[in-house]
Amino acid sequence: MAHIDAGKTTVTERVLYYSGRVHRVGEVHDGAATMDYMEQERERGITITSAATACEWGDHRVNIIDTPGHIDFTAEVERSLRVLDGAVAVFCAVAGVQPQSETVWRQANRYHVPRIAFINKMDRIGADFHRALHSMEARLGAHPVPIQLPVGSEDRFRAVLDLVSMKMVSWDSDDVGCQQIVEPIPVEFQEEAELWHHHLLETAAELDDHLMEKYLSDALVSAEEIKAALRKGTLAFKVVPVLCGSALRNKGTRLMLDAVVDYLPSPVDVKACTGMHPDHPEREVIREPSDDAPFTALAFKILTDPHVGKLTFIRVYSGVIKSGHQVLNSRTGRKERLGRLLEMHADDRRDLEEMRTGDIGAVIGCKDTTTGDTLSDPKKPIMLEPATFPDPVVHIAIEPKTKADQDRLIDSLRKLSEEDPTFKVRANEETSQTIIAGMGELHLEILVDRLRREFKVDANVGKPVVMYRESIRGTAEAEKKFIRQTGGRGQYGHVVVRIEPAEPGSKYIFEDDTVGGVIPKEYIPAVEKGCREALETGVVSGYSMVDVKVTLLDGSYHEVDSSELAFRIAGSMAVKAAAAKADPVLLEPIMKVEVICPEEYTGDVIGDFDRRRGRLEGMESEGASQTIRAHVPLAEMFGYASDLRSRTQGRATHSMEFESYESAPANIANEVMKRAGSTYRFE
Repeated sequence: MAHIDAGKTTVTERVLYYSGRVHRVGEVHDGAATMDYMEQERERGITITSAATACEWGDHRVNIIDTPGHIDFTAEVERSLRVLDGAVAVFCAVAGVQPQSETVWRQANRYHVPRIAFINKMDRIGADFHRALHSMEARLGAHPVPIQLPVGSEDRFRAVLDLVSMKMVSWDSDDVGCQQIVEPIPVEFQEEAELWHHHLLETAAELDDHLMEKYLSDALVSAEEIKAALRKGTLAFKVVPVLCGSALRNKGTRLMLDAVVDYLPSPVDVKACTGMHPDHPEREVIREPSDDAPFTALAFKILTDPHVGKLTFIRVYSGVIKSGHQVLNSRTGRKERLGRLLEMHADDRRDLEEMRTGDIGAVIGCKDTTTGDTLSDPKKPIMLEPATFPDPVVHIAIEPKTKADQDRLIDSLRKLSEEDPTFKVRANEETSQTIIAGMGELHLEILVDRLRREFKVDANVGKPVVMYRESIRGTAEAEKKFIRQTGGRGQYGHVVVRIEPAEPGSKYIFEDDTVGGVIPKEYIPAVEKGCREALETGVVSGYSMVDVKVTLLDGSYHEVDSSELAFRIAGSMAVKAAAAKADPVLLEPIMKVEVICPEEYTGDVIGDFDRRRGRLEGMESEGASQTIRAHVPLAEMFGYASDLRSRTQGRATHSMEFESYESAPANIANEVMKRAGSTYRFE
């Protein structure tokens, strides 16, 4: 996992080569990388979809997922981290920790994934191992512990000092077939190595009481004991072992594979997974990571394959499964029969007879399974917590070029939205247009390209449009009755609700404050559903409402005429009426933007942020370049990449990720209202 261009795919290619999984190294810049198998990936030299594979190293089997670095494909990282036991964070030795590195680090924190770090590109001009270490501490709040030191840097990088075994490892060439040479540390590096070895010993001793005793009594500490203590600390999230190398020059990746085996957890090292019983959500269910435990797996990715149909990627947490077995989908409550079990190697696949605890593979035959579903033993059901995904922030209108494409377009969009949880499709009833929404311009561009190439659907697309949201600044109450009398049984629902602002990021909170059974308990979920539906299309612009708390205060019912439908409609009407009185406000997405540029362009870049309604958040100087951080509304950032290139003669790089929603200024909000066809105006 890493920022764009830190070298994840190049590292993975070397791992596959040295482990004997492939016999020829494919380079990203040649469009020949094994793990970048999509046409779009090979053309652009970027990873778009996370690709799974596995290799053997020593007597260990290593499951690998190579993830994208671009923020637009953040869902791929999110779902991979949800099912992995450990991660290798790759950092560029020149840039250190970059914005997307921070994002994936936070994601790994959320899913409690232990990490080791590999500082790549030590051969690049400007490479600085110690600066990269410092940026890990400063920007990630991590506790990096170097277990290697580079010998030289830039074009003089030629070896690493192994601080655990106190040996020097060098290579006889830059070729992929180069041999590792292990020898004693030369005298000129002895003093520095001793200093860092002492630091490593201190850290290891703090992690293990037995080692602390030996360290304090000046007894000899073996390399195995240091490794065991560091492994313990890594699994407990106290330290991050740091290695270095240059994957492109074939230096350091074999040592990194050794470190994966030495310090990252195997499936039995991670704690038992906990979930809930599908029929009794209050009951916790625990599954030990053992082949003897009941079968439990999480479906973390769906892929549509032109030859075999729908592939469901699963991670097995406990038990053993064979092809032809029946499993229970805990979300739907339906049983699924597993057809073929497959081991994936990028887009290649091999049939498996069975999958065991810790395995990652794909299954054919799961018709109703989507991303985040739990598959379990029908007699011992469990529901695991799925990964969470951010909401899309950019949308465009799409329409088929010909009538013949109409049905194929809808079918293809459905398949793509099954694959990608951050890609949403909806119909705009007013304009009869199909709207697709994603994480950014690149995300939607790739999806439209896939429609054309994979699904053979030609479509016209509109310009990207921002996904605004609505919220409220005030508190208001409303009372609504829904009464219909139509010969025979009628409809009766009566509710009183209060609507008020909630904490930013909380989206929607519903509370039932009714007393004395004024509304029977069985109708409360219907009221809640009606309130939620009302918030999905806001009161002033049609954009969904967020950060709102709805409290059900009072109401009444009719013995005969009351129904779930009546209370659902009454709840919806009451929320619409209350929201209109609660000082509605339009929210716009704000992006966190980071630009790295030569010093002479700093003024231009900052001035441009001002013109785009941006707020400068900070600046850092690194050598001859400046890192500028700002928060800028997404509406002002379309086409920014080409604008920045021309402004800085192509010498600046930028990255952008979603930060938060903030209220839009009245003049901007009124423009949006006008475009949405709303007569509402903000003062």
